[in-house]
Amino acid sequence: MLDKNPGKVNLVIKHFPLANHKFARRASAVALAADRQGKFWECHAKIFENLKGINEAKVQEIAKEIGLDVEKLNQDAKDPAIQNLITRDVNNGRQSGVRGTPTIFVNGKRLNNRSLAGFQQAIDAALKKM
Repeated sequence: MLDKNPGKVNLVIKHFPLANHKFARRASAVALAADRQGKFWECHAKIFENLKGINEAKVQEIAKEIGLDVEKLNQDAKDPAIQNLITRDVNNGRQSGVRGTPTIFVNGKRLNNRSLAGFQQAIDAALKKM
């Protein structure tokens, strides 16, 4: 959608680690910590590639694989600022009725038709209102 709508849309990621996934919050914190080293997207992608088997050992392996300073990553993941950001995102999600991931919003409205056509229709409708 970003490529199809250059300069018209922005992607905003909010973290909503599910309570029933015991490693989800840690994974969110690690991805945010990786961002401090300029590698959010690489880390995010690797975490999702390994989602079913994600654990501490796998996170450390991913960090090394993508060239992160593992010691800094682990320290940053515990930073209260990162933890507060995750908590804020979860609270915002709950207030917006999010119950699972991924949940997609276009200009504050939940996207129900998540096909490419449905996504584009929602974007077009939002752009017309601007």
